[in-house]
Amino acid sequence: MTTETKELKALAAKIRIAALTAINSIGSGHTGGALSIADALAVLYGREMRVDPANPSWPERDKLVCSKGHAGPAVYGTLAVKGFFPYEELRTLNQGGTRLPSHCDRNKTPGIDMTTGSLGQGVSLACGMALGEKLRGRDSRVFLIVGDGETNEGQVWEGFSFASAKKLGNLVVLLDWNKRQLDGWTADIHDMGDFEAKFKAFGFDTVKVNGNDVDELAAALERTRKGGDKPYAIVMDTVKGAGIKEVAETAMNHTYPVTDENLAIWKERLEAEIKELEG
Repeated sequence: MTTETKELKALAAKIRIAALTAINSIGSGHTGGALSIADALAVLYGREMRVDPANPSWPERDKLVCSKGHAGPAVYGTLAVKGFFPYEELRTLNQGGTRLPSHCDRNKTPGIDMTTGSLGQGVSLACGMALGEKLRGRDSRVFLIVGDGETNEGQVWEGFSFASAKKLGNLVVLLDWNKRQLDGWTADIHDMGDFEAKFKAFGFDTVKVNGNDVDELAAALERTRKGGDKPYAIVMDTVKGAGIKEVAETAMNHTYPVTDENLAIWKERLEAEIKELEG
């Protein structure tokens, strides 16, 4: 295991602790879908994205749109770990006066680049942002996280069609294919078929990877640096609840309680993992 791999895996574990800490402050939340994108966020903020925690509004930065805005605790956790705002603020999640509402809000949270939550709309917003960067002549990129259940929304595919038509080579879509949505398994509710084939048909430069493997994610993201006239899609084959056995093995885990007891047990496990990686 390389030093970089260890660093990224440790960062993913720290993001999981931070997200769980935030959710624990209100007892329960969108735990499964937050955990499934922790590895992707670790690679994005630990290796790939050009950002400055001391200057979150830096115009030349790369931007992140988490269209599945209910996974906000994972994004907040990442931003807190990276120093965009004090870690202690995670315990104010979705409470009066907080800068960390239930869903991502760019007007409240340092480091959040776009307000999201109404599923599908983040795709259109990210496409507009990517086009705007091109028109300004910037080399900034826009990274878009989309849920697999979210792709039931027609607006998602209208956005992808637009991205291809406008040759948005500065747009990178990361599809969180964790195979479950609010009411059950995506295949049972509205099976979208082969995502890799769909993206390719829409004109995307597409790869499928293990979305909970930091090395595979890093390699897939690195290849997007070449730009070009095609948007990029990374189909992330993930486990909903990845990193926490009890959550991952619960069928209906779109929301899951993070009690004080749960947090203590899970935090101990993850801290042991971090210690081994950083030791």
